Amino acid sequence: MNYEQKIKELLLLAGEEGASDLHLGVAKKPMLRIDGVLVPVDREPILTPQTAEGLIYALLTEDQKNKLAMKREIDFSFSLEEKVRFRVNVYYQRGYVAAALRLIPWVIRTVEQLNLPTILHEFTKIQQGFFLVTGPAGQGKSSTLAALIDEINHTQAAHIITIEDPVEYLFVQDKSIVSQREIGSDALNFHLALRSVLRQDPDAIMIGEMRDAETIATALTAAETGHLVFSTLHTNSAVQTIDRIIDSFPADQQGQVRSQLAESLVGVLSQRLLPRIQGGLVPAYELMIANSAIRNLIREEKAYQIDLVIETGLQEGMMSLNRSLADLITRGEVSLDTALVYSLNPEELGSLLEPK
Repeated sequence: MNYEQKIKELLLLAGEEGASDLHLGVAKKPMLRIDGVLVPVDREPILTPQTAEGLIYALLTEDQKNKLAMKREIDFSFSLEEKVRFRVNVYYQRGYVAAALRLIPWVIRTVEQLNLPTILHEFTKIQQGFFLVTGPAGQGKSSTLAALIDEINHTQAAHIITIEDPVEYLFVQDKSIVSQREIGSDALNFHLALRSVLRQDPDAIMIGEMRDAETIATALTAAETGHLVFSTLHTNSAVQTIDRIIDSFPADQQGQVRSQLAESLVGVLSQRLLPRIQGGLVPAYELMIANSAIRNLIREEKAYQIDLVIETGLQEGMMSLNRSLADLITRGEVSLDTALVYSLNPEELGSLLEPK
């Protein structure tokens, strides 16, 4: 088998089918995730250890093969003839090599094209602050961040620096300078890249993911000192996000972090991608905008009361997840059963849908 030709066919097929992911592993056919559902590529045979390794190794450079042999897993991005681009994780399971490939569209979609609230445009216009996009893996966080960064790129003469592992969306420079730094090849780690970023005259900074207290601390400092910082966290809500950030630090540092967060946080968007009744995916979201009430609650260790501020902040542009889900149901976009699965408080969702 010509492994290079076969992997190209599978990558192009993923793009043609509108898949979000391609999975390769021993003892099963290649699998595509389409509209959130895993489906086998029926025309392909079940992969043997030899074919799985051959297909996956066709994606790797010699250096990457050596890293995989040492670390037993590796992350990188891969482009094919400017047709499709993937974020790839290669790993071992039960002694055999496997891979998960996330499709990254070449064209960066806008806030409107992603069906996200137009108030997000406002977060690209502010001079400094900390904006977070949160949610479980595979829920569109990277696409949302890319939309916001690209909007700055097209509307402002700014220096944008991204720190990613690996680089996902490729930005075509327009009014802005966009410097994209990849961990491993352009910088040793997130903390060192962030520590030096303030000497590189940035206006906006995008951190692919906040993985540890050091990264969070440096990001907060950057936001405090006149920069607009965007990042992601694997949390389910604004309250959980604030708690996770503060709990990342030792008890004797939490007071200072709480104060920094209260000053610098401008908003948190928590999003999910739900299967549409008509097919495809549509986002449901919670949006918290850091007003004076929310800043005070963060300072006073009362983050648990933030949900109430979000619920009553509709006119400011805030949105609770349940209100977003109820709106999708009312518009006929998603079924009640689907919405209940994604709701963090199904009972409250039911009451929102009751006739008034």
